[in-house]
Amino acid sequence: MLDFAGIRVLVLGDAMLDRFLYGDVDRISPEAPVPVVRLRRSHAMPGGAGNVARNVSALGGTAVLVGLVGEDGAAAELRSLLAGDTDVEDATVASPTRRTVLKTRVIAGNQQVARLDEEEARPADTAEAAALVEAVRRRAAGCKALVLSDYAKGALTPAVVSGAIAAAREAGVPVFADPKSDDFGLYRGADCLTPNARELARSTRLPTGTEAEVVEAARAAMRAAGVPALLCTRAERGMVLVRADGGHAGVAAQAREVFDVSGAGDTVIATLALAHAGGRPLEEAMRIANAAAGIVVGKLGTATVGAEELDHALRAGEGGPGDGAALALDAALRRVAEWRAQGLRVGFANGCFDILHAGHVALLQAARRRCDRLVVALNADASVARLKGEGRPVNALADRAAVVSALSAVDAVVAFEEDTPLELIRALRPDVLVKGSDYTEDRVVGADLVRASGGEVVLIDLLPGRSTTGIAARLRG
Repeated sequence: MLDFAGIRVLVLGDAMLDRFLYGDVDRISPEAPVPVVRLRRSHAMPGGAGNVARNVSALGGTAVLVGLVGEDGAAAELRSLLAGDTDVEDATVASPTRRTVLKTRVIAGNQQVARLDEEEARPADTAEAAALVEAVRRRAAGCKALVLSDYAKGALTPAVVSGAIAAAREAGVPVFADPKSDDFGLYRGADCLTPNARELARSTRLPTGTEAEVVEAARAAMRAAGVPALLCTRAERGMVLVRADGGHAGVAAQAREVFDVSGAGDTVIATLALAHAGGRPLEEAMRIANAAAGIVVGKLGTATVGAEELDHALRAGEGGPGDGAALALDAALRRVAEWRAQGLRVGFANGCFDILHAGHVALLQAARRRCDRLVVALNADASVARLKGEGRPVNALADRAAVVSALSAVDAVVAFEEDTPLELIRALRPDVLVKGSDYTEDRVVGADLVRASGGEVVLIDLLPGRSTTGIAARLRG
């Protein structure tokens, strides 16, 4: 199990506020060829360097955020959000002459249809730069890593970067930089840079289409910048880590389905810094960061990854069932809350799923089509034995959870010890409750709870002649 508790990461960079407007589109405006979005809800969160800090916190570490904000409404909202996260220390610097960067994204049908940027991208002046460096200097000694999150909005001037790296060096703190400047020499003294392939190509003026080309470009960039390691992110092609001492390693992408790449680089550098600060070599830290990126691009909006779901993804990537394939209730509640914060509809299906067959797969695929994310609740072994009798389950819970969670239709697996999932339904309050058509609505456990919360109950036709009981009988015969 991943454990980042007690690891303190200092995040320096362009702090901003991300606002999301969620709505529905069912017509085009008569005034212009643009969609009319009926607004349903709005949601705001720290963005830019603030999102790096959020990722550190979500993974169980503690973040100290140093960045530039104005003295305006967006800054007040950003600071209120930071105050609500006990694992993020707000060390932002307010400037009366600066406007807080605000990005507003309009989302309909799980797709981003527009983005509005309110910003004043100008370099930090002398007083602002001095305040940022002093904030880093005062806090560096208590941290295990420094992350430079550059969004080219003006916080990371050459004076700020050099001063922050010098402070980190004095405190013995490794430095990770996500560069935006084409001149990687700006980050001289950092321990690892994390550009994407396009940024690396732009900096070196070398091709980065293949892994061999990435390695060659990375070596050129490291020589020019004087850094010992570079991790190049390559979207669907994974990542490549190159060291100045001659070694390099690559890892394939793990994303099942890409919904939104917003903030994926923030997740990568936060996870990489945390894992390395926790004692893992960069190669292993890269593998962990790659798994985190695979999770976060499957979420809508500027999202984060929790330690438990990252741990689960790493075990799944290794091909083993693992005892943790079924989420604990608190982890499931956090995941469902995160989905809802993104405006997603959560579905719920339950059963023994003892010997997985085509009927099970068809049911879960149909269930997933009725929602944005699907939770599957499995009867624990003792519950299966009470319901199905002696000799059942054929497969233990850990194996059943591993098999079900591997289905592309399934987004989370939980388990329950009781004979029915009523308490789970009461806790999770799904938007869609799914059962097979061999039930009627009045016999579906939890149907009244779901309908009372504004959800719906869906009965799905079953494939005839498919059942675990029938398969077990044929095997015995």
